[in-house]
Amino acid sequence: MFFRTLSGRFLLLTMIFVLLAEVLIFVPYVARYREDYLLTRVERAQIASLALLASDGQISDKLAEELLDTAGVYNVVLRRDAVRELVLSSPVPAPVSATYDLRDGSIWPLMRDGLAALFLPDNTVIRLIGDPVQEAGLLIEVTMNADPMRDSLQDYAMRILVLSLIISVATAALLFLAVQRLIVTPIRRVVRSMATYAKAPEDARSLIVPDSRVTELREAEEALLHLQEDLMKALRQKERLAQLGGAVARVSHDLRNILSTASLLADRIERSDDPKVARAAPKLLNSLSRAISLCESTLAFGKAEEPPPRLTQFALRPMVEDLVESETMATADGAQLVEFLVDVPPTLSLRADPEQIHRVLTNLVRNARQAIEATGKEGCIEVTARDAEDGTAIRVIDTGPGLPQRARENLFAAFQGGARKGGTGLGLVIAAELIRGHGGTLSLERSDADGTEFRILLPHAI
Repeated sequence: MFFRTLSGRFLLLTMIFVLLAEVLIFVPYVARYREDYLLTRVERAQIASLALLASDGQISDKLAEELLDTAGVYNVVLRRDAVRELVLSSPVPAPVSATYDLRDGSIWPLMRDGLAALFLPDNTVIRLIGDPVQEAGLLIEVTMNADPMRDSLQDYAMRILVLSLIISVATAALLFLAVQRLIVTPIRRVVRSMATYAKAPEDARSLIVPDSRVTELREAEEALLHLQEDLMKALRQKERLAQLGGAVARVSHDLRNILSTASLLADRIERSDDPKVARAAPKLLNSLSRAISLCESTLAFGKAEEPPPRLTQFALRPMVEDLVESETMATADGAQLVEFLVDVPPTLSLRADPEQIHRVLTNLVRNARQAIEATGKEGCIEVTARDAEDGTAIRVIDTGPGLPQRARENLFAAFQGGARKGGTGLGLVIAAELIRGHGGTLSLERSDADGTEFRILLPHAI
C-alpha cells in the first residue's frame, strides 16, 4: 500500500500539516470578511439616511424603499445628537434574533461570530450597531436580513478551502518529489546494495560506493561499506580456516595411522633384553600415545563428532582418586614434585557421562601437573566438589605458575589457547564443549602467581 511507504506517509503528513495551517488562516479570514461585509452595509445605510436628511425628510415612500433596498437593510436609525434622530424604515419580516456591536473589535468575538454566521438559519434578522463614518453622528443602528451575508460568506469560505486544498496538494507534491530525490532514492540504493551483497558477499563489486550528498545518508553508506568490508575479510578468513582445517584433518588422519604402526613396533622394542632399550621404550610409547591422542582429538574437533553424553548415576570420589593415581604414576622421571589432594564427599554422586567427566578432569589435572613440573619446584593440586543450590561445583586448584596473559585471553579458542610449548589449545576447548553438553559451564576463576583455579558447574538432574 502506497501510504505504508516512507514517501507516501511523508506526502500524507505534508498535506495534513498544510491543511491545518490553512485552517488556522481560514478562521481569521472568514471573521474579517464578515466584518467588512457588515461595515459596508452600515455605510450604505448611513448614505441612505443622509439622502433623507438632505431632502429634509420630504421623500416618497417608494424612494425610501429603494434606498433601503440599495443599502440591503430594513431600517436605519442615525443618532446625530442627544435629542434628534432620523429614522428610515420598512416592514421587518421577522423578529431580531441577534444584535452585534461593530464598535468592539476584539479578535475572539469576531472569529466566533464569523464561524457562527456560516451556519445561520434562513430568514434570520440581525441588528447592527456601529459608528457613523466621517463623524456624521453619534451612533447608527441597522436592521437587516442575514441570508445574503451567510450565502456570500459560504461562497468565500468555499473558495478559501479549494485554494487551500490546491496549495496543500502542490506543496505536498513538491516536497514528495524532493524527498524521493534526496532521501528515498538513496535509501533504496542502500537496500539494493545490501540485497546484492547478501547474494554474493565474496564479490568486491557488490560493495557500496558512498556518494550521497546528505550527511546522514553518507554516514550510513560509509558505515555499511565498513561493515561489508569487515564481513568480507571475516568470510575470507573463515574460508581459509576451513581449508586449513580440512588439510589438518587429512594430515592428522594419515599421521595417526603412521603413529599406530610405530606404536606396534615400540611394543616389540619394549621386550628387548638391552637394559637401555628397555628403559627408553616406555617413554617412546608414552610419546607415541600422546601423539596418537592429539591426532584423534584434532580429528574429533574438526568433525564435531563428540557424541551426546550418556547420563548415568555414579559416585565422583572414586573417579577422582583413580585419575589422581594415574597422574601420580605419570610424574616425570618418578620425581614426586606434585602433591595431590582430594576433597570430595564420598556420598556425592553425579548424573552425567562418566567417560566425558573423566576426560575433562584428566585434562585439567594433567595440565596443572605439567605446569608445576615445568617449574622444577614442588606444588600441590587439589580437586574439590560440593553441592550448591544451582548445581554441583567441582574445582581444580593448583599452586603452579599461573597461565600466561595470551593463554588467558584465548583460553577456550581452538588452536590459540595453548599454555605450554607444543600444545594445540584443543584440550580446554573440547572440555568446555563436553561440559556444555551436560548443560553446565567450565570457567577460569583465577590465574596468577599463586596458582590457577578452574570451576566446573554441573546442574542438578531434573
